[in-house]
Amino acid sequence: MPTGAVVLVLNSGSSSVKAAWFCAEAELRRLGTGAVTGIGTPQCSFRVTHTSDDVIRDERLEGADHESAIDLLLTHIETWESAEPVAAIGHRIVHGGHEFDQPVLVDDEMLSRLTPLTALAPIHLPQNLTGIAEAGSRWPGLPQVACFDTSFHRSMPALARLTGLPRDLEKRGLRRFGFHGLSCESALASIREHDGPAAAAGRIIVAHLGSGASMAAIANGQSMESTMGFSTLGGLLMSTRCGDVDPGILLYLLNEKIVDLPETQSLLYEKSGLLGVSGISGDMRDLLGRLQLPAVREAVDLFCYSARKHLAALTSILGGLDRIVFTGGIGEHSAEIRQRICAGLAYLGVALDFGRNERHERTISLSDSPVAVHVIPADEENVIARHTYRLAVSPGTSAQGVEIAIRGRGQHRQQAQPSDCG
Repeated sequence: MPTGAVVLVLNSGSSSVKAAWFCAEAELRRLGTGAVTGIGTPQCSFRVTHTSDDVIRDERLEGADHESAIDLLLTHIETWESAEPVAAIGHRIVHGGHEFDQPVLVDDEMLSRLTPLTALAPIHLPQNLTGIAEAGSRWPGLPQVACFDTSFHRSMPALARLTGLPRDLEKRGLRRFGFHGLSCESALASIREHDGPAAAAGRIIVAHLGSGASMAAIANGQSMESTMGFSTLGGLLMSTRCGDVDPGILLYLLNEKIVDLPETQSLLYEKSGLLGVSGISGDMRDLLGRLQLPAVREAVDLFCYSARKHLAALTSILGGLDRIVFTGGIGEHSAEIRQRICAGLAYLGVALDFGRNERHERTISLSDSPVAVHVIPADEENVIARHTYRLAVSPGTSAQGVEIAIRGRGQHRQQAQPSDCG
């Protein structure tokens, strides 16, 4: 492995595509980050930042979809981040089904097993697969690693995996999986680093609140329950997804021919949630600026009500609560939403420090609060980089030594030192 090689990570979400590149050594020092956010909204933008806090690009985009966002990020890597060869690429894959319960190297056989799972996550897996295909097309032979959001929840008890449907359907893969597992791994790693192993082994609820939102109940570092189950639709109210809904409503809509099957999928994934209730937007930032409108105010209230209800329910699985972690775009950046969710949880021992919350400090609970409440930025890219390094780059791996040198054409990189990882 030559000095200066990097591990590249692609993280394709429901409304964003993020990339990060790390020094391909055991410490995995981050070198830079790029993201296309707000895909499908007027706020869509492209931003690249280096670890020196230099903002390299900051542009507003029009008409970007996931495919063009991936292309834009990889083109930037190819033409600007040119001083080091890329050793491997890691990908966030939203759904691994029952086939994949740990990170794996990408090959044709793996892809043939993964592709049929797109029906389980139709607004995520196609984008994930596009990232793999685009990287493989540009850089043939480069090792790629798939890291699954469902893998973290493989420890959920057998009872928590059941759906309540007949047993024979379980043989067809109908079971509860749980999602946002890479975010949960990231939160646990942060707690372990800052608060110690004993804290990470406590009773923790990780609230990943973003365009997609879910909560996980964690004990002894293992997932015990998740608000999401078979698909990315269940649980909390989300940006454009309804969360839990009485299945009788769907039967009624279909039987009365109010919607057909394709329209039902669009209704559940793209037209419900904050967008559907407010009638205006699925972006929490937009809604918090328009609370004078009754429908908007009700949408925000429903989001917080849904989150508070599910959080309280998860404490019954854990038998109590030691820590809450807010993460994800809304969880990290909206003090108002965090305050609204926690306001009704005093009976659990949750007591916020309003000043700390407004300043977005790492710990936002009062010093004597029985339950510690944290704001921890989701660093799924670091988790993916660690898995990718272990499987494809570290000494002794079968994929070691396969590298693609990417020679850049960005003028600001011409003066780069031979190694930014030294």
